[in-house]
Parts: sequence; C-alpha cells; structure tokens
Amino acid sequence: MTEPNKVLATFLVNGEPQEAAFLPHKTLLEVLREDLDLTGTKHGCELGECGACTVQIDGVPVLSCLVLAVDAVGKQIRTVEGLANGPELSPLQHAFADLGAAQCGYCTPGVLMAADALLTQNQSPSREEIKQCLAGNLCRCTGYIKIFEAVELAAARCRGEQAEPRKESIHGS
Repeated sequence: MTEPNKVLATFLVNGEPQEAAFLPHKTLLEVLREDLDLTGTKHGCELGECGACTVQIDGVPVLSCLVLAVDAVGKQIRTVEGLANGPELSPLQHAFADLGAAQCGYCTPGVLMAADALLTQNQSPSREEIKQCLAGNLCRCTGYIKIFEAVELAAARCRGEQAEPRKESIHGS
C-alpha cells in the first residue's frame, strides 16, 4: 500500500522493470537516485544547465532534473549503469578509461550518456559534431580535449577499426 498522494509506477530502466512509489512532484533524477538506488546519475545544478544528470529516454539524451518522473513512466530509460554489458564496459567507457578522459568523474556519467546517444545515431561524428553533442555537459576539471578524443576513439572502435590512443593523448602532450 502506498502513502496518500504517492504515485505507484513501474519504470523500464536499463531494460529491467523497476517499481517505485513517489510523490508526483519528484523529478526523474530524484526517483532514479533516491527510490531506485541508481546513483550513477549525478545531482548537479538541478536547473538544467550542467548536464551531470543526463540520461536517455527512448534513446534521446535528457536532463533528468527537468523531467518529472510521472512523465517518464512507460518509456525506455537508460542510465550510465546500463552502458556496460554485465561486467564488460562499453567501447565508450573503455575509451574514456584508456585516455584518462575523466578527472574527478562527476560529469562523466552525463557526458557518457550524451556521447552514447550520438554514437548510436552517428558512428563517424566529426569533432564539431561531438562538441555540439556535449555542449550541455559542463566539466570543471578537464579542457575537454581528452573527452573529445575518447569519443572519437570509441567511434573508431565501434566502426571495427583497430584504433589505439595516440601516444600524446595518453601522456597529455
């Protein structure tokens, strides 16, 4: 039995049904973190300006701090926890690790979710297309170059190329 005024709903998150009882004013970000214990998605500005809370709804990157949870019921929700295939990291996650594209890592889940949506639509994005895709994801630690290079490396690997990081990318030259 739910408390008065709470909504009882089943979400499809990372391919699995997840049930939650929540107040109707709660955002998707709050339900994911607080009710479903999926804490990979980060609280950032909660104003839709930083991108830390980016998830995918029906394959489209959205800022979960701006989406009411009730509006996401019945839709496919994908969080950063859904990128890996069990213990195997996605090509994008591998590329980020190979290049050291994350420093503190706080923005990384949102960046990964935005970049993953781009690579699903376009396996050969230009640097400019990557910049446009990630323009809503703020990072306070990096100069973005390694992030852009990691997306390019992941794209090459997804295309089946035997791509390796450039030595200057690894050593920061």
